[in-house]
Order: sequence, then C-alpha cells, then structure tokens
Amino acid sequence: MTLVIAHRGASAAEPENTVAAFRLAGELGADGVELDVRRTADDRLVVHHDAAVADGRIIRHVRAAELPSSMPSLDEAIDACRPTMFVNVEIKNDPDEPDDDPSHWLAHTVSALLARRGTPRRWLVSSFRPGTVGRVRRVAPMLRTALLCEGLGDAQIAHAARVGHVAIHPSVDGLTADQVRSAHAAGLAVNAWTCNDPDRIAELIAWGVDGICTDVPDLALAVRRSAVGTGA
Repeated sequence: MTLVIAHRGASAAEPENTVAAFRLAGELGADGVELDVRRTADDRLVVHHDAAVADGRIIRHVRAAELPSSMPSLDEAIDACRPTMFVNVEIKNDPDEPDDDPSHWLAHTVSALLARRGTPRRWLVSSFRPGTVGRVRRVAPMLRTALLCEGLGDAQIAHAARVGHVAIHPSVDGLTADQVRSAHAAGLAVNAWTCNDPDRIAELIAWGVDGICTDVPDLALAVRRSAVGTGA
C-alpha cells in the first residue's frame, strides 16, 4: 500500500514544520510526516525548511531561545507526531547555503538523538547531500536512510543501492513508471515529493510508488481509499 507522508506536517492547513501541522497530520490519518532539521548558534536542533527565518536572520547565527516560538526543536516536533506514524527527518546541509556543515555535525547529532529515542524502524533519515546521509549510515547503521534527488536516474539508483539506503526520494516532476520499476528492482523504496494533485496521486499509486509526500494528506488518503475500493 502506498504510504501518505505529510510534507512538513499537514502544511496546507497549518503553518509548515510546526507542532500544529504535525499534530493535524496525525489526526487526519497520515502514515508518516516529513520534516526539516537545522542547527542553531548554540548547537540546538530545530525544525525549519529555510536557512533563514522570515526576518532574514540565519538560523545558524541565532540562539534557539531567540528564534520564533512557533519553531519547534526536533524533539518537540517528534513528540507532536503520533507514535503510530513514522518520521522522515531531512537533514538540511547544502554547500551553497550559509549553514553548510562539511563536518557533518548534524548527521552525527541527529543520529544520536534518534538512537536515544529508540524504535529505530520509526525513523527515516534523508538528505540531498550524499555525504551527509552516508555519514548517518556509518555512525548509526540501525537507522533507515534515503537519498533525496531532483530527477531519478540510473546513477542515483545505483549509488543509493550500493551504499545501503532503503529508499530513494525523487521529485514527482518527471517521474516515470519505468524509473519506479528500476528503483524497485534495485531493492529501493520510492517516496516521491511533493504531490498535491489528485490525478497524479492516483497515477503514482497505480505505479506502486511506496510513499507520496504531500501538503494535503487528507486528499491523498481519500484518493488512496478510492483506489483501493476500485482495485487499482
């Protein structure tokens, strides 16, 4: 069954990457949530997509206590998710952004936090930066990992399978059924991002995509129920 993953929580109905968005995702019945983690000036883990807050301050240059109260810590975000949901933690580590982390401190620290919380099968750690998610594989092999990518090609599939990731996360734009089959043949789950169109969601379900990351988990769940009802 294709899993419904609430993108930054139920982000069409509540502000993204907030406790309210994660709680609502659970209330709507999402199978999992996706969230983004960054590092503050005082080395705290906070959940936010962009490197800067709305007023332009760089999160890496600001102490956690000085950030907006709506921005949760990673622990607070996880606590807002129902225990039955899995949590996809995306480590934000782009060399072109001001919080570039070549030492992979975030990979080590996120891995340690998730290991302390136990239930390793509940966590899925992803990143666009192969070295970052690869570091998680090395320091916490009990955690499931995934490689994020814009387009899904043979090189990305081969790399993800070779280093031991359980999944690959391609953009829904341009994704084809043949690419999904190739990833599955390599032993990888395919979790596509970010899809809010009901017709495209239905198509992905028909292809056997393993997970769909969406801002509208209630819509995706309704499409999935309809697909199951028609035997698609």
